[in-house]
Amino acid sequence: MRADIEHLTVEVDDARLHVARIGAGPPLLLIHGWPEFWYTWHPVMTRLADRFEVFAPDLRGFGDSDKPDRMFGPHDQAADLAALINELGIAPVGVVSHDIGATITQSLARRSPELIAGLFFFNFMYPGIGSRFLAPEHVAKVWHTWFNQSPLAPRLVGASPDTVRMFVAHFLQEWSHQPEAFDQATIDAFVDNMAKPGNLEGGFMHYRAVAKQRETEAAGTDLPAPIDLPTRVRWTDSDPTLDIAWTDRLGEFFTDLDFAPFPGAGHFPHHENPDLAAREIGDFFGSRRLRRWQR
Repeated sequence: MRADIEHLTVEVDDARLHVARIGAGPPLLLIHGWPEFWYTWHPVMTRLADRFEVFAPDLRGFGDSDKPDRMFGPHDQAADLAALINELGIAPVGVVSHDIGATITQSLARRSPELIAGLFFFNFMYPGIGSRFLAPEHVAKVWHTWFNQSPLAPRLVGASPDTVRMFVAHFLQEWSHQPEAFDQATIDAFVDNMAKPGNLEGGFMHYRAVAKQRETEAAGTDLPAPIDLPTRVRWTDSDPTLDIAWTDRLGEFFTDLDFAPFPGAGHFPHHENPDLAAREIGDFFGSRRLRRWQR
């Protein structure tokens, strides 16, 4: 871990969020997924630090941030992020996200577009996927979506250090096209993080809180308006949980879209191929098309 990564504690409303920071230049905010925390972005952060000031928070309920004392879903997390951006004084900021972090980012973009210079997404859930997520052959690959909603989940997974390790390592390696990207030291860091008090429950809470939204998306009813912000999407060709074929409706939900495949990676492109991930992020946010970015 680079010594020049700074660790901040930032007050947002009724909670304290842990934020890792590095670099100098236009600001980027990197939003992690599950079962992750800020450290998932570490390889990308160090590659972007010579061009950007990079912030990677732990979402509430994750990492070293406070844990919610109530049901806390994407809209609540988006309110946290809006407050964080304002507290850090970094608006308009480029936002990079994937997985559940991208669900939260979509809420943020609809709630507070004025805070955002542009959006960069890796593989993520969006309303255009619809009922395809519920196809029987796919449900078998994403059984965690329902397991994580069970009140038994924290107790079962947290029964012992061994069960936490088996659970976390399973997803990091099974969802990767290049599982060697998660070496033993990295797996240890993820396991140690998940074993911290409240982090199992904090992560599982997202799945309970977002369940109604997922039902609405699958039914194709009451869908949100398109997001009118410069957006780049890079989607890997080997993610067992999110099929690249599901990108076919992105243009319906993002009006200013730059899409391309991201080859040779699974669910964690930022960790499996951080060189390419950082190039794609840096190219997008370094481009002149982000006219809103006046600092």
